[in-house]
Amino acid sequence: MKHKGLGFLLVAGLLSMTLLLACGDMQIQSEFSTAPCSLFFDNQTEHKDATLAHAMTQYSGVFTTITTTSQSGAQYFVFVNNQGGSSRVAFGAKDKLRQQSGQLILGLNGGLIVGYGNSTDGVFYAYDRECPNCFDSNALPLHSYPLKVNNIGIASCSNCHRTYDLNNGGIIASGSGGKKMTRYPVVTTGAYGLLSVR
Repeated sequence: MKHKGLGFLLVAGLLSMTLLLACGDMQIQSEFSTAPCSLFFDNQTEHKDATLAHAMTQYSGVFTTITTTSQSGAQYFVFVNNQGGSSRVAFGAKDKLRQQSGQLILGLNGGLIVGYGNSTDGVFYAYDRECPNCFDSNALPLHSYPLKVNNIGIASCSNCHRTYDLNNGGIIASGSGGKKMTRYPVVTTGAYGLLSVR
C-alpha cells in the first residue's frame, strides 16, 4: 500500500513540475513576437557602418532605427540612431538575394530599432518600430505609427502619446496601459560584427 501511495506522489510531482516548466517556457516565448522578421547584416566584413556599430556596443545606451529605401533603382539600408548619427548603406549582393528570397523582413511594417540598453545587465534588444498599441497589420488601409526614440532611449508615439523604455524591455514608461513594445530575438557579435534578427 505504501508503494502505491509513493508512486502516486512521484507521478503527481513529476506532472506538476512538467506543467510548471511548460508554463515557464510559454512566458519566455511570449516575450518575443511570432510575426515574421528576418535581418542578417554583416557589419564585420561587408558593410562596416559606424551608425549601427554604436548601437551594437555594449552598455552604450544607443538605439538605431533600421529601415530600407530605394533610389535610382538601388536599394539601401538606412540607419538613424538616437544620438544624432545617420547613414545609408547600399545593399550588397547577399542582401539582394535575401530580399529576393523573402529573407529580409524588417518587422511588421519595414522598420526595426536595435540597441543595447544602458542597464547593467547588458541586454541587446530588437524592437519593432511601430507602436504596439496603435499599429494594426490587418487594418485597411494600413496606417503607420512609427516610434521616435530620444537620446536616453525612450520611444514615443505621436498618436497615442505613450512612451516606452527601450532600456527596460520596451515597457510603457508613461501613458495609459497597454502592450509593451514588440520584441524579436536578436544576436550580435559586437560593434563591427554580425547582426541577426529573427
